[in-house]
Amino acid sequence: MQKTRIGVIFGGMSTENEVSVVSAKSIMENLNKDKYEIFPIYIGKDGTWYEQKENKQNEIENVIKYLKQLDILFPVLHGLYGEDGTIQGLFELIKKPYVGCGVLASSIGMDKAYTKIIFEKAGLKQAKCEYIRKYKNDDNYIYIDKTFDEKNMSLEEITEQIEKNIKYPMFVKPSNSGSSVGINKAKNKDELKNAIKYASEFDTKILIEQGIIGREVECAVLGNEEVIASVVGEVKSAEEFYSYDAKYNNENSKTEIPAKISEELSDEIRKQAIKAFKAIDGKGLARVDFFIEKETEKIYINEINTMPGFTSISMYPKLFEKAGISYQELLDKLIEMCN
Repeated sequence: MQKTRIGVIFGGMSTENEVSVVSAKSIMENLNKDKYEIFPIYIGKDGTWYEQKENKQNEIENVIKYLKQLDILFPVLHGLYGEDGTIQGLFELIKKPYVGCGVLASSIGMDKAYTKIIFEKAGLKQAKCEYIRKYKNDDNYIYIDKTFDEKNMSLEEITEQIEKNIKYPMFVKPSNSGSSVGINKAKNKDELKNAIKYASEFDTKILIEQGIIGREVECAVLGNEEVIASVVGEVKSAEEFYSYDAKYNNENSKTEIPAKISEELSDEIRKQAIKAFKAIDGKGLARVDFFIEKETEKIYINEINTMPGFTSISMYPKLFEKAGISYQELLDKLIEMCN
């Protein structure tokens, strides 16, 4: 029986290039070699594509021609230019089946400002949020109200406006960024100003969210029309919040699978994870992150990740492993779904 030719694409031009490489390595090690012929494809930080063979990299001169020889494409690209609909659009143009969410779901899932709009329409509870823009050629910021009217303001005016609507602590995030890159917690006005300045280095769109005091939990989803949800896992960050360093560099950050929460809470989170996935028109896979407020046990959706980390210790495969689906079986199901 002829093996299916799988192009595993990793690296990329985002700040998550290195994480992507680790995820892809784990995927390639776990793909069933009796069923698949694996073609590793690395995209450098400068956007150059390489065929990787026996620890050697050969530049691919005609990317489209190379991709067309393959049966299925498996993008393991986290962040911009890989998880935001960009590469998915390329795959659609060359009519190649691929693993994961399509153009629309990928782009919505990557842009937190627009994810929030969709989640609000779907009736999913979220933390209070303010939305501003910052253009690099202008010292002023643009405050965007709930009706999407725009007002030019200085940073001082912006922070005063935000303080009227949201209480400290606040979380300041670039709208288009993954793995907590560019995110800071602000507990006072000076920290808020600095966090906004820092976030604007990563994106022109910036979100400021009300901090939810409580537990951070995650749920994995799998499917196309028929979607299943994994068990719920809890993130126990070694830092004040689950920053990039806390995720990848701090060994004291832990996860607990399954989370020690009531069956009722777990079922509701799983239900909301599927609802969020369908709301963005998700396909294949995603990881959906929530907060459980400490005092009330209310559930707040945080975000959806359409190409979650896929290392052997990443939450997505571990959550499904606990639900009875092995890493290799998970990969088989994702590949089957894109046909």
